Amino acid sequence: MAKGSRWIAVVFALAFAALHYFSNGTDGGWPGAEIPPPPSVYDQGLPPEAFETLELILNGGPFPYRQDNTVFQNREGLLPQRPLGYYREYTVRTPGAPNRGARRFVTGGNPPEVFYYTEDHYRSFREIQVPR
Repeated sequence: MAKGSRWIAVVFALAFAALHYFSNGTDGGWPGAEIPPPPSVYDQGLPPEAFETLELILNGGPFPYRQDNTVFQNREGLLPQRPLGYYREYTVRTPGAPNRGARRFVTGGNPPEVFYYTEDHYRSFREIQVPR
């Protein structure tokens, strides 16, 4: 075999091996690289009391505050604009607070398809991924 042909054969063999190695049933990236799972609701920096409220929301109550499960009007305009009645609010208990405190969940849809958390009484929101 000529010297040039040998290099072509080596390059072809390496390319074939690489193709076989990287196409191992994952997302096509590095071996063992799979699409990462969505973050756990427990990994999103929520206070422990938030999980109590999430459980109540997902189970349809009963809610401890009369204002829970009422329409959130999005007056601040910080959430995407949706028809009135799309958003609902829920209290996240704040230990030691003399009132409901500032922490809330706001959900969108019925059943909820999106969850937002605010710890500063609607001055800011962050979307929370809740597995269903």
